Amino acid sequence: MILRDVIPSPALREYVRKHQIIRFVFGTGVVPPSKVYSPRPEHCLVFCLREQQNIGYEGLAPQAYPKCTLSGQHTTVTTRYVACDFWVLQIVLQPSAVFRLTGIPSYELTNTFIDAEAIWGKDIRTAHEQMCNSEDIEEVIIIAESFLEKIIRQSKRNLHSVDKVGSLILNQYQSISIDRLADQICLSPRQFHRKFTERMGIGPKLFDKVVRFEKAFRMKNAYPHLDWLSIAIACGYYDHQHLAKDYKDFTHLSPGDFYKVDTQAPERNFGLRET
Repeated sequence: MILRDVIPSPALREYVRKHQIIRFVFGTGVVPPSKVYSPRPEHCLVFCLREQQNIGYEGLAPQAYPKCTLSGQHTTVTTRYVACDFWVLQIVLQPSAVFRLTGIPSYELTNTFIDAEAIWGKDIRTAHEQMCNSEDIEEVIIIAESFLEKIIRQSKRNLHSVDKVGSLILNQYQSISIDRLADQICLSPRQFHRKFTERMGIGPKLFDKVVRFEKAFRMKNAYPHLDWLSIAIACGYYDHQHLAKDYKDFTHLSPGDFYKVDTQAPERNFGLRET
């Protein structure tokens, strides 16, 4: 059973944050538990290498994930229904990479996904087939990176100053003045919001909120003994109520209740957890 992050090759790091290898095999006749997937600051290219998974949005029937999926920035909880032989390579992209690689305004993918074959056609289909024919993790990553290097060479959209701001927000632990960031790159607040949303999928203040929420979610998983106030302060919240409000906004649950839901995730059956 595998839940592992892999650092991409140096040539890809401008576009790719990490590769995530996820492999669970449940016994015959076992119904795998669903995975309640929290909002996180990421766009992903997902390769499903064995049995299909389905995704559920609140109030809608579950939908089948394509074999190669491009998933946009989510600000809502989704439910992933995994199969008995669940193996995916999830490529977590840098905040603006989808726009730079495709030219698609990222807000068109917010809280949804598309079939990546609709964009990259035969190239991604061939790469996916090669990955499915392998049982070797390193070989799968090599195939995926070869595909990514090809589409990066074809892309002609350079790094914008707004993209650098997205990365700055992603990697900070303290509160940041969005207006000050806009001023530093010589954009009015309105211009900054428009350009940021085009490239990241959501506005800068909401993106900052998702970043902070994910840090708290992962810190609780990594250090279950920590109280919520300690986590709140460490992740840039003013106090526990500030943290609780974000949990309520994103999950409709309190921090403690959502943590209990996460303890029922598929990886917990194998002694693993997202940290």
